[in-house]
Amino acid sequence: MSEVDEVAEDSANQKNVEAKIKAEIAKAEIVLFMKGSPATPQCGFSAMATHILQLCKVGYHSVDVNSVDVNSVDVLAGTNFKESLKSYSDWPTIPQLYIKGEFIGGCDIMREMFDNGELQDLLASKGIAQKTS
Repeated sequence: MSEVDEVAEDSANQKNVEAKIKAEIAKAEIVLFMKGSPATPQCGFSAMATHILQLCKVGYHSVDVNSVDVNSVDVLAGTNFKESLKSYSDWPTIPQLYIKGEFIGGCDIMREMFDNGELQDLLASKGIAQKTS
């Protein structure tokens, strides 16, 4: 395979990953890209992010960046979902929170916003209701 073909293939793979990221963000009003799952987070930052959302009493869609199935993306060709997500959001860490398609930030931003009431205000301003049970 020529260098030009490799560049074209990498570009196509990157577009497939970006499409997967956009599809995940579109699945719910609140999307948390994290390491692990809410029941079994794989790092303290992901655990804190899920805890904050639980305290806000909102439902959300979580995506485990370590086990995303990116159909037709050749991970051996250098495409990495986690790194692509960081590039897509221009944010260097995981977890990453999106509310109604808008990137909010990582764990530190979530914690700061929660502590001063901004996260709760943002959720209310976006029309996201708290769970009643």
